[in-house]
Amino acid sequence: MTDRTPGAWPVDEPVDLVPDDLYLRRAAERGRHEIVLGSIRAHLEEQPTASAALASARKWCADITALADDVAKHKRRTA
Repeated sequence: MTDRTPGAWPVDEPVDLVPDDLYLRRAAERGRHEIVLGSIRAHLEEQPTASAALASARKWCADITALADDVAKHKRRTA
């Protein structure tokens, strides 16, 4: 099963599964994601009717897709 014997535990130098820099980047990304979604949700909740909220959500989706298209086009040119 393993090449270690029970007397070899715990290991002298444990392996860091998630390096600190990756953890911090992931935490920052998650925080940014939550802030943006919170902002969009607040905007949708300000809409007077359900149909207005859905129309606004469709507009958000279209705007985000347009932004992604622009970013992808730029990345293709610079790659």
